[in-house]
Formats: sequence, C-alpha cells, structure tokens
Amino acid sequence: MRLLISLALLSFFLVSPVPQSTEAPTGFDNKSNGVADDTTHQADQTKFDEVEQLSDGLGPLYNAQSCRECHQSPVSGAASQVTELRVGHQGPDGHFRNPEIPIAHGTEVIAGRSLVNDRAICPNASFPNSEIQERVPETETIRTFRLSLNLLGDGFVEAVSDQTLIDLAQQQCKSSHRKICGQILQVPIVEAPGQMSVGRFGWKDQHASLLSFAADAYLNEMGITNRLQPDEVTKLCNTASEPNDTPGQDGLSDIDHFARFIRATKAPARDSELANSMAAKKGNGLFDKIGCGTCHTETLTTAPAGTKINGGTFTIPTALGSIAFHPYGDFLMHDVGTGDGILQATREHYGNKVFQMMSGYLSKQDFESSRNKIRTAPLWGVRLRPRLMHDGASLTLRDAILRHRGEASHVSQQFDKLKRDEQEAIIQFLKSL
Repeated sequence: MRLLISLALLSFFLVSPVPQSTEAPTGFDNKSNGVADDTTHQADQTKFDEVEQLSDGLGPLYNAQSCRECHQSPVSGAASQVTELRVGHQGPDGHFRNPEIPIAHGTEVIAGRSLVNDRAICPNASFPNSEIQERVPETETIRTFRLSLNLLGDGFVEAVSDQTLIDLAQQQCKSSHRKICGQILQVPIVEAPGQMSVGRFGWKDQHASLLSFAADAYLNEMGITNRLQPDEVTKLCNTASEPNDTPGQDGLSDIDHFARFIRATKAPARDSELANSMAAKKGNGLFDKIGCGTCHTETLTTAPAGTKINGGTFTIPTALGSIAFHPYGDFLMHDVGTGDGILQATREHYGNKVFQMMSGYLSKQDFESSRNKIRTAPLWGVRLRPRLMHDGASLTLRDAILRHRGEASHVSQQFDKLKRDEQEAIIQFLKSL
C-alpha cells in the first residue's frame, strides 16, 4: 500500500502542470508585443525617435541626437551601421587603464570612461572660442569600434531569469569539457541601488536592466543627464539645467519611455520563405552539428508573469511572461578571438553615486578577465546586417564564421572542413534569421 501511495505521488509530480510557454511575436511592423497598447507604443517610439536640441541638454559631448539615429534598420529599435569609439592603454602592471583625454586646449581632462565621443556642441554662437572636441591621445594604444546593437525583442531578454543564464553557462562548460564556458557578470541595477543581477545588455554585458541601459546611453551617447545618470561628463559649454530629462505630465521621463518602448518591441522576424527551404533546413542541422549552437542558443524562455526583477523595481507582465523566443545567442561573455581589450568603465556605466556605493561589490566581479571577451552576438535579424561581429569588420557571413578563434576555434575549424555545399547551406540558414 505504501508503495502504491509513493508511486501515486511520483506520478502526480511528474504530470503536474507547469506553465506552458508561448511563442514571442515577431515582425518589423512597429506594433507592440502586448506590453503596451499600440497607441502608447507609438507615443513611446516618438520619444525614441525624437531629435535632441541644445535646449534639451544635448551634449556637451555626444555621439548622436536621438536613440533612432543608432538603432534604426529596418525600423526604430533595430541595429545600424553606426559605431562608437572606445580606447585605453595597458598600465605598467599589465592592467587596462581608461584614457585621459584633454579638451579645451588642455584646461580639462576627461577621465573614468573608455568611450570617446565623436561630437561636441561648441564652438557655437554662445561659446565661439570654446573647443571641447575629444581626440584620442597617442598614449591610448588600445582602440576599437563597436557597432550599435539591435534592441528589438530585448524585453524578452530582460525577462529571462538570472538562474536560466547561470545554468546555461554551467551546462556549456560541462558539455564541452570546459572548452566553451560563458562568463556571467553580476552588474548593478542602477534604479535599485545596492542590487545586482546578471548582465545581458551591451557588448560587455554591462547592464541587466533596460532602464539602466537607457539611462547610460542617454548620458554617454547623447549627453542628456537624467535621474539615474545626473552628472555631466563636462560642464564646459553647458547651459541646460540638470537633470536634463525631467518627468512629463504623465509622470514619466524620457528614459522611462525608452525602456517601455524597447520592452514592447517584437522580436526580429525570420525570412519565412528561406527558412522553410531545404538548404536552410540542412544548414540549421549542420549549424548545430559543428557546435555553433553552443553559444548561439536557439531558444530561451522568460520567467513567469508576476516575477519581480531588476531589484524588485519591475514586474514581468503577461506579455513577457513564460515566452519562448529565438535569439540564437546566449547573452554570455566569451573569448572568440575578437575581443577588443577594453575593460568596463564601471563609473561610466553606473554613475558616480552607484559606483561609490557598490565599489566593494564591483571589485569582487572578475571584470579584468573579460577584457578580451565579447557578448555572443545574437543572430536574430542577422540577415539585415551588412557589417558583422562587434566591430563591423567582417563583411560576409563566411568571413565572420572563419574569424572565430579562442573558445570557438574548433567550431570554425569544423566549418572549414565542410564541403562547399554544406558551408553554403549554413550560410543560407543564417540568411534566413
């Protein structure tokens, strides 16, 4: 009798229902994925597309005048050909050092950030004799360009649990006998000071929260101070009051609209006709067979609706809960031989207040070991990108595959050994994504 009861209980646990995942909506139609209604989503997109002016607080140092300028192909929120410049140098101890960049004829030095802004707001009518353009000193011998990233579908990425990514990294390492081991970085949630989570956004996994990511970009790419990043990079030529980004009549600041817009975007859509072709299906199988799928993970599933993330500041809504999506990426850090040698500038990404508060926690993260690592490039939407890899230096899919080294050396060697028609099948598969 006791055995029957035990078997019955076992049967109950084995067949007890678990939340069923649904497929993420895809498309390039500028429609919402359900996080917001389409009218709200369009209003948020208007904010995302808006061109910033001097009166809005643009600069003094900046790269772009709108989010759309760097994230728009084929629609707002997608990737682009726009790159940003990062530099630094190696100190006598062998560790990476951020650059020190003199501006205004040497009267001020910009430090504590690896980003070098390409544009400045002066000289202008109000400051005809002020020259603050950043230029890379010869001392900064570590230099790289990084492509702007696709943001479509990132609401689903944000909603993936930390444990899912941690388990994925461990499974990779175990199944490959430690040849391929994705690195996890715990990073601050800027809107929840004192809280950390697994990084997944940016080429260096510097953010886990889309609001943190938006606030970082608003300051460092456009020069717009906000409640999470209230300190200007330089006060020279600056006349706008701080913070530049203030709440509107709805109580939301621009960074809130940016985050909600990204959370509501659909995932990049595949070329369905090509995806169903015999060549692409064959290529899909070969892609997995030679090991590409180890890092370019096909499917991830978000945490259930109602789960609190980002230090308790955001609750996963129904539209993002228990959703299966197909990024063909693991959002982990890997050494694939293309790392740029740039270390995360933690003060730059998290702001002075959070940096000072959490410097002890940040020092325990092995950021130094990630210098030559890059977040796996998710392949969804890759068919629409003419420049590949983090720096845009690879111009064909074949070039990008063969460029892989480090942890991916064996995989690229396996590709090189395939027959030409098999290689072409993999390329056709990639063209369908």
